[in-house]
Amino acid sequence: MKRGIAIAISAVASLGAHSASAQNRGLYPLGMSTTGSGIVADPGLSYSNLFLFYSRDRSVGPDGEVVATGQNSVLMDMNTIAWVSEKRVFGNAKFSMIATIPIANNSLSSDVNGSISGGGGLADSFYQPAVFGWHFERADIKAGYGFLAPTGSFDPGANDNVGSGYWTHVFLSGQTFFPTESKRTAISAFQMYEIHDTQSGTGNRPGDTMNLDFSVLQTLPERGATRIQVGLVGYAARQTSAKTGPAVTAAESATRYHINALGVGSVVAMPERGVTLGFKYFDEFSNESTFEGNSLQISFAVNLK
Repeated sequence: MKRGIAIAISAVASLGAHSASAQNRGLYPLGMSTTGSGIVADPGLSYSNLFLFYSRDRSVGPDGEVVATGQNSVLMDMNTIAWVSEKRVFGNAKFSMIATIPIANNSLSSDVNGSISGGGGLADSFYQPAVFGWHFERADIKAGYGFLAPTGSFDPGANDNVGSGYWTHVFLSGQTFFPTESKRTAISAFQMYEIHDTQSGTGNRPGDTMNLDFSVLQTLPERGATRIQVGLVGYAARQTSAKTGPAVTAAESATRYHINALGVGSVVAMPERGVTLGFKYFDEFSNESTFEGNSLQISFAVNLK
């Protein structure tokens, strides 16, 4: 169960706006790491596939007011390979390396202006060269560094971009706590801070982003070897610094997006098969200076060892 969860939560890909002057989100696909946030898999090689669908039907202003309606949709298929070393380091920590290759399709339309943009193909790839995980009696904690490479197509004048056009460095941490001796209740939290570089061809630098995923899951009575967890999931994000650059106005530089969501989730682990399945649904609320809608996420992970 630990292996499947750990791999399924480890992928990151480009999901933000494709022009720094129009930035309304960071690059982390919010909600990915809500469950098993602190767990690093057992030694070996694993593969996971994560399907994410974000649907937003309104744009909101700095006070949460609806400023436009239409449709913004992002569909992503994320393929992740993770390796965990047999050797322990830094106080008996597990050491892992992770690579994620995402395929994305996105579209944006307005009720007033119709179709605005859309594109599909290879998105920005994500690499985590160093992730460390510590296991305790009632807690799992991990920390690491990663970077997004601008491998997705990007042209400042195009309306079919899939990539962001800039490098991003991230620092991440995750925690999973078991408050009871039975460990049937799991409380998880995941934090990722994005530091964005200058965008190619524009000279603009997007504002940095702080992301938070969280969950409270309860394990149901076992049916054979299969374990099922269900419960509350959620995410939040805050822009922490100003957008800057020659194409960024004073008003855009002063704007900060806020994102909030709550929903339900489930994890199904089949350890005898080395397989873990996951399902999550989120509904966003009280957002500011961004799009607002909902998200559906389905994951599959398998132990290749």
